[in-house]
Amino acid sequence: MRDTKQLARLFGGETAETIGNARILVVGAGGIGCELLKNLSMTGFGHIKAVDLDTIDLSNLNRQFLFQRAHIKKPKAQVATQAIRKFNPYVDASFEQANIKQPEFGVDWFSQFDLVFNALDNLDARRHVNSMCLAAHVPLVESGTAGYLGQVTVISGGMTECFECQPKAAERKTYPVCTIRSTPTAPIHCIVWAKDYLFAQLFGEKVPDEVDASGGDEGDDLEELQQLREESRALAKLTDAMDTDGFAKLVFQKVFNTDIARLLSMSDMWKHRQPPRVLDFDQLATDAVFDPSLIDDQAPMSLEQSFALFSHSAAKLAQRHVAQAKNDADASLAFDKDDDDALRFVAAGANLRSYAFGIDAKSIFAIKAMAGNIIPAIATTNAIVAGMMVVQGVLVLSGRIAECHTAYLSYSSKRPRTIVRDTLAPPNPRCAVCRRRYLTMRVAECAKTTLADVVDYIGTLAGTEHDLNLGDEISVVEGSRILYDYDYDDNLSKSLKDLGLIPGKMVTLSRDDDESDVVPVILSIANPQQDSVDGEAALLIEGFELIPEFAPIPVKEEEEEKGDEDQGTANDIADVIDTGLFVADDGTITIEDEADTGSAAGVQRISDELAKRKIGEVSVGSPPDAKRRATNDSESVEQ
Repeated sequence: MRDTKQLARLFGGETAETIGNARILVVGAGGIGCELLKNLSMTGFGHIKAVDLDTIDLSNLNRQFLFQRAHIKKPKAQVATQAIRKFNPYVDASFEQANIKQPEFGVDWFSQFDLVFNALDNLDARRHVNSMCLAAHVPLVESGTAGYLGQVTVISGGMTECFECQPKAAERKTYPVCTIRSTPTAPIHCIVWAKDYLFAQLFGEKVPDEVDASGGDEGDDLEELQQLREESRALAKLTDAMDTDGFAKLVFQKVFNTDIARLLSMSDMWKHRQPPRVLDFDQLATDAVFDPSLIDDQAPMSLEQSFALFSHSAAKLAQRHVAQAKNDADASLAFDKDDDDALRFVAAGANLRSYAFGIDAKSIFAIKAMAGNIIPAIATTNAIVAGMMVVQGVLVLSGRIAECHTAYLSYSSKRPRTIVRDTLAPPNPRCAVCRRRYLTMRVAECAKTTLADVVDYIGTLAGTEHDLNLGDEISVVEGSRILYDYDYDDNLSKSLKDLGLIPGKMVTLSRDDDESDVVPVILSIANPQQDSVDGEAALLIEGFELIPEFAPIPVKEEEEEKGDEDQGTANDIADVIDTGLFVADDGTITIEDEADTGSAAGVQRISDELAKRKIGEVSVGSPPDAKRRATNDSESVEQ
């Protein structure tokens, strides 16, 4: 470790002290995370917490140098923090082996840190950390790599673009639903089926991302699509038996026996295809015994191993789902490649389907890469990006965020420089994430506080310095769930706990009329701080002083053009009728009779053209004599 004198000479005494005292959160302890944790400890950062759900695989050892063969199967975050303490015995390094999206990591938990570093490899988690940092008003250093490419930027609410200000390229390929559900021909089809259909229907969201629910070719059989929908509903009903010992068998018999038997009954489908085979639970159960020591993540599993792993992982996921449902009726599990139970369930289910359809089975390691959409990482790219992240972090902590920049790492023989810098962009005024007022709502007891209490409390803020300016008609939304609006008040009498609104959750408040100039409010639900709130159903909303100023939403160019058309200027009309005009003070536009406007056809033509521009109707009239160039009858258009 460098001594404090060296750090002071490098950064300045005040900055060196700030670095030593700052509380740092590193989310992700993989490729970028290992390099980053090493850099932070060697730079002199004194308090570091690492969070990662994953455990160490053999494949990690070629680039995640904090890990060794003896660490395989151990938590990444634990081993990484132990390793950096050997580099710097004075560093206060702690870890959490957990999913950063769990409710326990709420706004209060994020608020304890001075700076957050993202070293994640999937968009979903990066979006979540972005939102939490905005809610906790903590700056974020965001990073990412893909092969030889890399990027580092700084996100600070109200000052810079957030992670969602610009659209991200689509990560996933779509597949026709009939291919996935009825006629798979490749391992990826079985993996998508296991992940986005089977896992989602049983434990999580019911709308798949990778499956094109509208079908594939135009010739897809509509009757078959309807049958597949009915199968989905039947599978979803099996969740009622999730708390029973026979749950795994019910699921197995449904998807690998009953559904495949139905497909075999459609003889025309298999005239030019190899038909699948039905799998039987009882027959496989006599030969398969689950033994974790026999599972090799690097080798394809046998049919018996896949069956045993399927039964074991299905039971474990069911137990987790039932436990969560006791506290949240709408609880669901999301697939995460770093969630061992979820990965093994998907891998086992995909391989069982592969055996049923005569497709080559894959190893857990290969399925993890395919299901997680993983791009191979390069150690040098991770090292360069991690170094740039620390430089940006030092600038943020020293109050020099204006000197921060977005840095791009590229690899091309035609480029004069490998690293390209760009100034930090301001927030996108149309961003649906950072153009929000993030506040914290502290609730004394969620089980006794109703949604009506929340709505009433918001009403009491009207006319005060903390007025949310949402008007009398507001809507309350949690995720994609509408909890309340002016026409829907069924949930008002329900407690926050019954609605699944517990500490760690967020709700969005907006005007019911959805006016674009009113910035919505996001309330992060949190526990009281000591004696900050009292009473059985007491509420406190705080954080108003941290809300940044929002720039007005600019009018799009096409809207400006539309506005000009709506105004019906004299020039617009002149282009239509090609004749002389006179615009009176009262707005009357007179068309002089030198053009062919006196006939009924001429009047109708002008009326039709002006109606397209929302000008008005053509009527007969005369301009003031003093302004006329002709004395005969004229047509006038009243704006």
